[in-house]
Amino acid sequence: MTLKPLADRVVIKRLEAEETTKAGLILTAASKEKPDMSIVVAVGPGGMIDGKEITMFLKPGDKVITSKYMGTEVKIDGEVMTIVKQSDIVAIVED
Repeated sequence: MTLKPLADRVVIKRLEAEETTKAGLILTAASKEKPDMSIVVAVGPGGMIDGKEITMFLKPGDKVITSKYMGTEVKIDGEVMTIVKQSDIVAIVED
């Protein structure tokens, strides 16, 4: 099953939290922070939304940083995805 977002919506999948620090220390489950970094899975078409023209600049595969508490979580084929508005994404991570 696939999700096809509508309007200015984007489907993202959160990347896993780091289990070790850069110094090599292993983190316990309690000390792992919910990651803000996600990968874009699907992008809506954009268009006229509430009287404004919205151009979608994201594409599947982009790594992005989002606000911590936003969107609608859904579980598809055992994987948790989040549907957000493009405006909820605060940055694109470039390698």
